[in-house]
Amino acid sequence: MNPSPPFRPDWLKVRAPSGQRVEEVSGTLARHGLRTVCREARCPNVGECWGAGTATVILLGGICTRGCAFCSVPAGVPAPPDPAEPDRVANAAAELSWRHVVVTSVTRDDLRDGGAAHFAAVVRALRRKAPGATVEPLIPDFAGDADALRCVVDAAPDILAHNVETVPRLYPVVRKGADYDRSLGLIRRAAAMRPSLPLKSGIMVGFGETEGEVMAVFRDLFVAGCRSLTVGQYLPPSKDHMPPAEYVTPETFEVLADAARGIGFPRVLSGPLVRSSYYRAG
Repeated sequence: MNPSPPFRPDWLKVRAPSGQRVEEVSGTLARHGLRTVCREARCPNVGECWGAGTATVILLGGICTRGCAFCSVPAGVPAPPDPAEPDRVANAAAELSWRHVVVTSVTRDDLRDGGAAHFAAVVRALRRKAPGATVEPLIPDFAGDADALRCVVDAAPDILAHNVETVPRLYPVVRKGADYDRSLGLIRRAAAMRPSLPLKSGIMVGFGETEGEVMAVFRDLFVAGCRSLTVGQYLPPSKDHMPPAEYVTPETFEVLADAARGIGFPRVLSGPLVRSSYYRAG
């Protein structure tokens, strides 16, 4: 991987989303008081995903108990979970006829189960009110609590996702408070709890990792039971966040995708604008 230029290359430039569908989704989300990664993280694929009938909803408030270097969510003391949120998510999904719903959250180390019961309640509410939608929880590590993980797995989502985000060497800088082995263990336990459950993970590149380190993560994830993989470029959400060490070229993303398929991954999406909740990545 090569050093980044001092400017954002053309392959990372996209038009701001607009149009009737974007306005419709924005209005519905606002009316139900919901936040999405699509907007909060300034996802470059928001127009495409919303138009395709999917979105990524953020649960459990807007304050995180950690403080990852790549994330725009502020760290602090969160408010208690809103028991009405599962129904609000499901009602919005039904109104918008979403075909696939990704639900993620801030990390809630302040909660005994890390928010697992809340995730499970959202899955059940979506089953009741939006039965035509597939459901993909993108969960935090629940501080390694196996019972919390079991709570989400028992809710029978269609896909379960948990991102490792970066290579182990960079965790102290990029993912403070997280642990690479703990994340691998979560995926491994989920595979053992329900072998038929499709498991998914994602990694960002551009933090200063080597290709060898990325390949090692691919192998670790595959051995743990992950079969769906996303690889995307790290883009800081603001000028105050950690700058990228490099802009990885589209050609390198293709090399990484081929390597992942060679390891055995049947589903790989790798590209500069790929995000873990991208609708084509399930």
